[in-house]
Amino acid sequence: MDGSSSSQASTSKPPSKLSSKTPSKFEQLKTNSGHLKEPLLGELGNEAPNFSDGAIQILKFHGSYQQDNRDNRRKGEEKDWQMMLRLRNPGGRVPGGLYLAIDELADRLGNGTLRATTRQAFQMHGVHKENLKEVIGTIVRQLGSTLSACGDINRNVMAPAAPFEKGAYPAARQLADDIADLLTPQAAEGSYLDIWVDGELSYRIKPSNSVKAVRARQLEGGVFSGDSSEPLYGATYLPRKFKVAVTVPGDNSVDLLTQDIGLVLFCDPQGRAKGCNVYVGGGMGRTHNKEETFARTADPLGYVASEHLLDLVQSILALQRDHGDREQRRHARMKYLIHDRGVAWFKQELQAGYFSHPIKPLRQEPKGKLEDYLGWHRQSKGLWFVGLPVLSGRLAGELKAGLRQLVATYKLEVRLTPNQDVLLCNIGTAQRSSVREALAALGYEAPEQTAPLARHALACPALPLCGLAVTEAERILPAVLERLDTLLQRNGISKSVLVRMTGCPNGCARPYMAEIGLVGSGVDQYQLWLGGTPNLSRLAEPYLEKMALADLEVTLEPLLQAWQGAGGRSSLGDFVTKSGRPAVDAWLAAGLQTSEPSSLPTRP
Repeated sequence: MDGSSSSQASTSKPPSKLSSKTPSKFEQLKTNSGHLKEPLLGELGNEAPNFSDGAIQILKFHGSYQQDNRDNRRKGEEKDWQMMLRLRNPGGRVPGGLYLAIDELADRLGNGTLRATTRQAFQMHGVHKENLKEVIGTIVRQLGSTLSACGDINRNVMAPAAPFEKGAYPAARQLADDIADLLTPQAAEGSYLDIWVDGELSYRIKPSNSVKAVRARQLEGGVFSGDSSEPLYGATYLPRKFKVAVTVPGDNSVDLLTQDIGLVLFCDPQGRAKGCNVYVGGGMGRTHNKEETFARTADPLGYVASEHLLDLVQSILALQRDHGDREQRRHARMKYLIHDRGVAWFKQELQAGYFSHPIKPLRQEPKGKLEDYLGWHRQSKGLWFVGLPVLSGRLAGELKAGLRQLVATYKLEVRLTPNQDVLLCNIGTAQRSSVREALAALGYEAPEQTAPLARHALACPALPLCGLAVTEAERILPAVLERLDTLLQRNGISKSVLVRMTGCPNGCARPYMAEIGLVGSGVDQYQLWLGGTPNLSRLAEPYLEKMALADLEVTLEPLLQAWQGAGGRSSLGDFVTKSGRPAVDAWLAAGLQTSEPSSLPTRP
């Protein structure tokens, strides 16, 4: 197959899936928005405390969700409307100046906290509508962005957060930055700047020359949407959200198989990019009692040379743009397209109409590990970084104030991990002892020695702010981990277990990859998922549809006893998988003292 870039132009654009169908209300809203401007702009300056439904949907593309604080709901009274704001931080990198700006904004115009997300970005909560322009405008003027942090568009691009200047890490970070720039919507970026900084174009994202060259090919062949002002996305953008992650061989800090596109970058001994193993079609979101929705891990697509990677990424996005389901939003993610039609069809369609370069068999990879980078590490000659565990990523109070002081005093850079932890970077050798003392005063005497269960546990924000939450997650995670730790100790189990918890089935904390996943299904009730792996390489299975949180110990104890009785040498997830569903169902039933546990069907 011809590998030249000119061959990209010779392909013909497949017919749009929407070409013969009446667009849905949501698709029409995007079409009528003027590239994501209205009705948001028209409502931003009015005196209402909240936005209309249409403006809310467009606001998401600008990085914000409208919420109300359910703790403050009173019958007959106006809801406590506020905005959650999410930043765009490829690879989790937050320069010191930007960090100090959002820290100050959170105190002055938010609820006083910052939160590191599972996609390596900061979230702010509690911003009122009348302050939204000041908050986003300040972020932009500090060279940050919230564009594409939410909405039917490419989300924050993930990469290993560690600032190592060795191996493939620098090239992986650069690739993540390039992908983020490449997939930035061009017309929508203009709308974004019009709304939040009064059209000041000097803040436009400035891609590298290599990215500009690939972006120019968005006007060619199947990649072209038909809209020259928004050549990749078109007027209706994507059917649903789209997620990309880059990593290096052996480092699975990014939860690679949960992404729409997962890239494992191989480099030569000098750190020059050679190519990537490519995985497609992962995704965590699902809906209770809707069996047609499910969590899914990505399929291997093949190996692609480094010079063609950016073309590949925008080609895959264009294929999903054209073939993703725009009628049923529950069925709109790329994972359903690949599940329904198969990865062989996907690869054939990709090469027939979008991507003209070779896709070779996968290269062999080492077994992945969930890296977290906690503790002290050498960054490069004369520089260090330190990883700090932050349960659920929530920065508040003394910890938040202390980190601000450290960043301001030592001119540090902040990086966020997919595990919701914080790395303080660019610490000079002469500064190490002072930083150590300051961290010890904040409770981080030995940050690498955090409690085993808490080390990799995740929870979504859930109540009181998330409109989708049906029960608690973040606020009760510490108590849940304490209960589980007591249960493990009581049964003589020293191995740790990967635990993830969400307040609804949408999967923001990726609970379906955990060894124990607790997924909110009612007030103080959770689906129980078991069988994931400590290195995030296998999807868990649903076992109980509604487990009362009060029954956590009695439900799990027979299973843990059986694991310990078998020697406890394998991980809990492996033990569950090897034991099989009938045995695990029996242990759970024994704990609940029932003969027929409420179990769910296996995933498709």
